[in-house]
Amino acid sequence: MTEALSTLLKKPLRQKDADIHMLILSALFQAKFMQTPPHALVSENVEAARSLKKEWACKLVNAVLRRYLKENQVNALDSKTHFDCNHPPWLAALIRQDWPDDWESILMANNAHPPLTLRVNSQRVTRSEYLETLIEKNIEAVSTHHSPDGVIIKNPIPLESLPGFHEGHFSVQDEAAQLSRLVLNINKPGLILDACAAPGGKTTHLLEHLNEENSLLSVDCDQDRMKRLTKNLARLGMSCETLIADATQLNSSPEKNYGFILLDGPCSASGVIRRHPDIRFHRREADIVKLAEKQLALLERLWHLLADNGKLLYVTCSILRAENDNVIEGFLEENSDAETDTGSFLWGVKTKHGRQILPGVSNMDGFYFSLIKKRNKCHVQLAK
Repeated sequence: MTEALSTLLKKPLRQKDADIHMLILSALFQAKFMQTPPHALVSENVEAARSLKKEWACKLVNAVLRRYLKENQVNALDSKTHFDCNHPPWLAALIRQDWPDDWESILMANNAHPPLTLRVNSQRVTRSEYLETLIEKNIEAVSTHHSPDGVIIKNPIPLESLPGFHEGHFSVQDEAAQLSRLVLNINKPGLILDACAAPGGKTTHLLEHLNEENSLLSVDCDQDRMKRLTKNLARLGMSCETLIADATQLNSSPEKNYGFILLDGPCSASGVIRRHPDIRFHRREADIVKLAEKQLALLERLWHLLADNGKLLYVTCSILRAENDNVIEGFLEENSDAETDTGSFLWGVKTKHGRQILPGVSNMDGFYFSLIKKRNKCHVQLAK
């Protein structure tokens, strides 16, 4: 208990206050081994300090005991969370810190079985037509709530058993990920960049709704994942320019600025644990800081490739603020020509700079979206 007390005190008590030192040690012993009710523990020991004619010590005893009780309550909860909800204590603590009203439902959702959600390839078949085909095959399915392209298979079966797989009638993609296309809202001709694009779910979704006046470049640094992107393009009957490269090393040029950029930032994947359960045990708390640094570096580099009045959509499959709003906050502080737009988002939890979908809500994965617009340089200078 002496070691515990030393961490609770800003500085050691004076030798003449050894009685207060012993009083607090006694109280800590009661708290740990005698299960004295918290309110009684605090009030009785504060009164004991007063009876020693040391009025100044009353506030100290009160503060030390309340801090000890609070920290041990959190530690006990972390331990319980680890065993009952199958999450490492550090991750559970971060989730509870970021989402104090929702953390329990998030942890439960992370342990739930995810749905099989498809995205219908609108270039090959409409969602209504595909649902009719599923009914004919006695496969139960429903439309997704927010995405106009999504279908949820009620009783999952092997993908190749689903009608239209080899013909490219659909892709597997959670509804939350499908919302990227709606938020970016490519509504004019021009160049489009999909950064960190492999294995191509969002790339192919964009292509399904683009016309010939748009040109899309898909970039990723992972060669094996880019091979998967190429296969997905072939199965769906699509094509676009691809590049294996680190997006932080892309060079800008006046004649090739992009009107729209989609950045699916590398992240902790804390929003898709239900699909990849091992994530919670492969990740470490130190990873979050490194990932946030990488995310900010990507934003800074890609911002120089975005044309004036262009739009950049920052997306992660994380629910941690350190990778989401905090990254955007740091980016905005360094770029006066950037402003976020959350007005068109009608789903998820509104945050300072975007929208957060929490795992399990509307049967979706956890995803974060922040739409950043680049103001014209002339307007920025006038504003100054």
